[in-house]
Amino acid sequence: MDDRGEIVSSFDVDDNVALQIWTKGRSPRLVVFNKGRGSRKLIQLGWIEKRDRKLSISGQKRGQSRAYSIEDFVPGLQRILSEYAVYTNFRIRLWKFAVEFEKVLHAPEIVTDRGEMNLLSEEKRSSLWIADFTEDRKQGSLRPFFPVTAGEAGVLDPEAMKITDAERNVEPLVRRGFIRALAKAAPARWHNPVRVTAAALLLGFSYCGADGLEFADSLWEGRAGDAQPALDFSLRDPRLMGLGRKLAAFIRHFNAVERIEEAVSLDSDKELQDQGYVRKRRLAFAPGTIGDVPYKVTFFEDEAGGRTAFGCKPDAAPSRERWELIYSLPTEDYHAALRHDTMGGPDDEYFTVTQLAWARQFLDWNASVAPYVGSFAGLM
Repeated sequence: MDDRGEIVSSFDVDDNVALQIWTKGRSPRLVVFNKGRGSRKLIQLGWIEKRDRKLSISGQKRGQSRAYSIEDFVPGLQRILSEYAVYTNFRIRLWKFAVEFEKVLHAPEIVTDRGEMNLLSEEKRSSLWIADFTEDRKQGSLRPFFPVTAGEAGVLDPEAMKITDAERNVEPLVRRGFIRALAKAAPARWHNPVRVTAAALLLGFSYCGADGLEFADSLWEGRAGDAQPALDFSLRDPRLMGLGRKLAAFIRHFNAVERIEEAVSLDSDKELQDQGYVRKRRLAFAPGTIGDVPYKVTFFEDEAGGRTAFGCKPDAAPSRERWELIYSLPTEDYHAALRHDTMGGPDDEYFTVTQLAWARQFLDWNASVAPYVGSFAGLM
């Protein structure tokens, strides 16, 4: 393997197996080295996100093997990834990429028609900022498309957010310090998720459960030793497999996301009704919203408990995907989410349920990746 790349760091788990990081001018790969047999298994880093995985390593003798869990590997994985970040130019690359990725995240959508503001397309609603030119095509303002907390309001000066026709991009947010100020005011919302996501994009972790390895490798293309990845994408780029939009949904609904409960079920209708919920209505969701397959989502309410729930049934899914999903949250949070997903227009339950599911999915994914990259991602 060394003649086709480089082993950057290594960790002996025990006498039977070692973990290594291999790279060849692209996103790194994990190597599981069977010391007894001298064989190597090359794995992309997204594989280690699921802690319940098992890996069987053959011993020197025929029929002899030992099973390992990802938990057995976590200390070693953290160590070799940290060493990789130190011994390569990765931390410099990550810092530069995170700054540029932050600009992609904050890029505003332009609205010039007053009627459009009340009926924004789903594409424009995926943005966290609106460049509002509905009153004057030459003079406008940047409007946050997320609920602003008291601490964040203190750093968002409305006067400083006024822009001209030539400033219909992310640069005013950068030059006037809004992005940095938000990161300092609420790092758990604005800084740390961006850093974890940037590291995952570069290292070849999953893109919130989807395989984004081809795009990850493309970020490493360029001159040898070049620490600046080529950037030509938006949050809605299909190559991101939805990760960008899930990050934006997480940030918009940050104040409620940890109160969204998620569960799997064989019969979500029965389970929710047994808990005292009452069925209200049903909507069909296309592939790429709740999950990769179409879903039928039934809305439930528990008036006494003040909660709303969504029973999500995969429609015509393969047998391995027959598990149903349940999302539930306080009803007041759901109603607030409906308001936060518009700029004064009518509620859109289809869009908001998708946003809430994405926000929760991002929260879970972030928690699975952060332990591996947190020591070198520059978290606050």
